[in-house]
Amino acid sequence: MAETDWNPWRRLLALPNESRTKTIVVAFLVSAVCAVLVSGATVMLRPIQTANRAAEEQARIGDLVRGIPGMAALLETSGGTLSTVVVDLETGRAAQDVTSETLETALADQANWTALGAGVDIAGLGQRPNFAQVFLLRDSDGISLVLLPVTGQGYGGRMDAILALHGDMNTIAGIAITQHSETPGLGGRIEDRSWQQSFPGTLIRDDSGAVRFNVARGAATTEYEVDGITGASRTGGGVTRMMQFWLGPDGYGPLLDAIGRGEF
Repeated sequence: MAETDWNPWRRLLALPNESRTKTIVVAFLVSAVCAVLVSGATVMLRPIQTANRAAEEQARIGDLVRGIPGMAALLETSGGTLSTVVVDLETGRAAQDVTSETLETALADQANWTALGAGVDIAGLGQRPNFAQVFLLRDSDGISLVLLPVTGQGYGGRMDAILALHGDMNTIAGIAITQHSETPGLGGRIEDRSWQQSFPGTLIRDDSGAVRFNVARGAATTEYEVDGITGASRTGGGVTRMMQFWLGPDGYGPLLDAIGRGEF
């Protein structure tokens, strides 16, 4: 009488290839091994993917800065250094426990968002992240330029932009619309360079600190206005509300104040 082989692996391999049990077990083992390999690759590649996204964002920001008159020459000198920092929007200071690398994970936690009441939510956001990544250009005299990601609701839906402010934290250096859903040929003209060129030199706050920025319904008539877009007053209103929210006390206001006082 042949001795029974109690090794389960050898007993499995000894089964005929047509065996349903052998087919199911082998398929399960192959699937398990593949799942482990895919999970391991995902974990190993995540830092590389994060770094690549950060590099792409940095390159895009660099292109924006170079497109602002006079900024290209500043970047080419040894005194100008573009850097990134994650800001705690409530305090206007650098976040203590959140970095550029961990920001995405932090914002995946709903606890790191603040609900906005109807009287505050003029940009139509619903909620605001507690942390935001901003970009600073420093020279020997301090911060000469700050770039702020902003978002709001236009006529057609969400719109995103990057706003550049000069070192006085009150004069617009430039703007780049990075995403929008506005009507082509009307509100969609917010992405036209010819319209965005009306922003540089515009002031955002008056002497009392009140945010005065506004997209005019026609040609700008004050130092706080930019030209409106013909036939797209709702889009212009959305840009106005977006800017007024993010430049106000519930957006980047505390940061702008801290930089203005030389505390950042």
